[in-house]
Amino acid sequence: MRLVKNLVLSALVFSLLCPLAGAQLTQRGGAPAAAPAAGSDAAAAGERSRPEIKSRAEFDAFARINTDAGYPLPHVMYVIDRKDRNKIYYVNSKRYRFHKDFVNGTYLSLERGREFFENNYLKPNRRFILGTLAYQTPLSRWTFEFWEGDLIPAEQIKLTGETINRTFFAPVAFKPNSIKQDEASAGISGLERVSQSEIAREQEYQPLNVARGLGRIHIIKKLDEHVEIGFNEILVLDEVPVTLPPVAGIITSQPSTPLSHINLLAKSWGVPNAYVRNASELLKEYDGWWVTFETKSGKYEIKRADNNALSEYQRRLKERRDIMTPRYDLSEKRLADLRQQRASMADAYGAKSANLGEVANARLRGITVPNGFTIPIYYYDEFVKANKLEQPIYEMLEDQKFVHDPAYRRERLAEMRARIEGAKMQDGLRTALLKRVRAEYQGKGLFVRSSTNAEDLPKFNGAGLYSTVPNVRDEEKLIEAVKTVWASIWNFEAYEARERAGIDHMKVYPAVLIQEGINADSAGVMITTDPYDDTNRDGIYISAKRGLGIKVVEGKKIAEQIIFRPRSQAVRVLTRSDEESLLTFDGEGGVKEIPISGERAVLTDATVRRLARAASSIRRVFRGREQDIEWVFYGGQVYIVQSRPYIAGS
Repeated sequence: MRLVKNLVLSALVFSLLCPLAGAQLTQRGGAPAAAPAAGSDAAAAGERSRPEIKSRAEFDAFARINTDAGYPLPHVMYVIDRKDRNKIYYVNSKRYRFHKDFVNGTYLSLERGREFFENNYLKPNRRFILGTLAYQTPLSRWTFEFWEGDLIPAEQIKLTGETINRTFFAPVAFKPNSIKQDEASAGISGLERVSQSEIAREQEYQPLNVARGLGRIHIIKKLDEHVEIGFNEILVLDEVPVTLPPVAGIITSQPSTPLSHINLLAKSWGVPNAYVRNASELLKEYDGWWVTFETKSGKYEIKRADNNALSEYQRRLKERRDIMTPRYDLSEKRLADLRQQRASMADAYGAKSANLGEVANARLRGITVPNGFTIPIYYYDEFVKANKLEQPIYEMLEDQKFVHDPAYRRERLAEMRARIEGAKMQDGLRTALLKRVRAEYQGKGLFVRSSTNAEDLPKFNGAGLYSTVPNVRDEEKLIEAVKTVWASIWNFEAYEARERAGIDHMKVYPAVLIQEGINADSAGVMITTDPYDDTNRDGIYISAKRGLGIKVVEGKKIAEQIIFRPRSQAVRVLTRSDEESLLTFDGEGGVKEIPISGERAVLTDATVRRLARAASSIRRVFRGREQDIEWVFYGGQVYIVQSRPYIAGS
């Protein structure tokens, strides 16, 4: 939610900018509150504040409604003046946009800008306690809260709760908005609390990518390999998918992690994507129909497509761009260490490996890139030729039944992967690979990761398309893992994604990154911007789970989600993780799952700040281009295992 951020935005900038911030809030603040039956005379008369709120009508008269959270959020600002015997002012929030405006406008204080911000949000011995009282629609409960960057101490949280519950007509719980606020309020006797996770679990709608699309509704109760998916379909799913080919839109009946591969791919495709509770039932009347579907910040809109929309769709199909040929360099034969690679070498070592080499060479403070080396794309090309696979691949791609029959295409791709995995690796590569591992990685678990020359092309995100084999400890299994990664070029979802993006399949080559595996206390993904709020471009968005991060990018369970705002140094917890298990290394190789129970915090405030500093440093390495970063935290150290361009879509 952006409500508290908007309410204190003026405290973060110089007073000269406050009118601009207020104008922005007016545009994004959602629908105006409906006029209540009673109490509206106070707002109409321009009443500034009240010392108590005696009814819902009185609250509505002062409240603004924010819909950016995906549901209506009526809210009223409050100010407690500790200098005047803890007097509370419930502020007419239709008249005043920010706390500072009310405090200055009523001459309680004339402090402005940085002075006002530091004295009332950072210092413990502050005069004013500034917060917001809101009606949490999903829970039908009242909460009071503070801006996530507010360092308010425990005794003032307690004072606020007592003051509000004495002067408000209904019980009000505290909603922490940061790790510090959560920790400070945990031991307060008698303080009822509501977490953002509790609210999120009751949401009926969450926009995961705000966009408008046209397609045919396809309701899928169970997504498996027998379900065929068209590029022109808007899928309605009862479960969050791990992989999908490009489609016209996605609607899921289960909430998911916003930084999962599927949600990031939907953003790169530029298609509408949303969680809608009971979507299969709500939308069953549209199953099989062509519709226009639009996700908005507070609601979605769906309606059957008319002839004009269908004609426009056909026109755009005809204008589809020409085939895109990825760049490739088949002259590089070195099994190059990561520190021998730079981003400019992606044509030979793939984007994932070359970008990670760029990060490793930057030698950033507080960041470790696990050691590794890469088999360049040259060896895949040689492998295909040595095993006489060029012609079978070409014949498969040219087979008209393969082109037009998705079920048959899935079968042929599976056969090709099996053929690659069963073929013989070149003796020279096998010898060089095992020699390198014995000399530098003896006894260590290795991650065998894909790194192709066709990832992260303009408007094409390769996230999650190809295979990774974790914690490989046996030499023969290492050889098999390399072939598994090579074969994943022909994963069904990878083929579909490239086909719909217009990429020449015959010019897609996989490099293979062999990297020392790092077990994890916690792991996840972070993006160097807020992917869901264009006004918060400097925010760092972090998803985290305990143990290895494989399940974070799957998106099956809600991860811990956090926003860090560098300008104000604020940490805001959006959700806690609801994981039921974690993944860790198996001593025999691979990974094992360990059950855990209960909602629990994953990251500390200090760890969030370290990750945010790492993300900002990596963005600078790539000259300010936003990054999608996979990280591991283990033994007090931050490890970076991937940094790819963040593709937000169009």
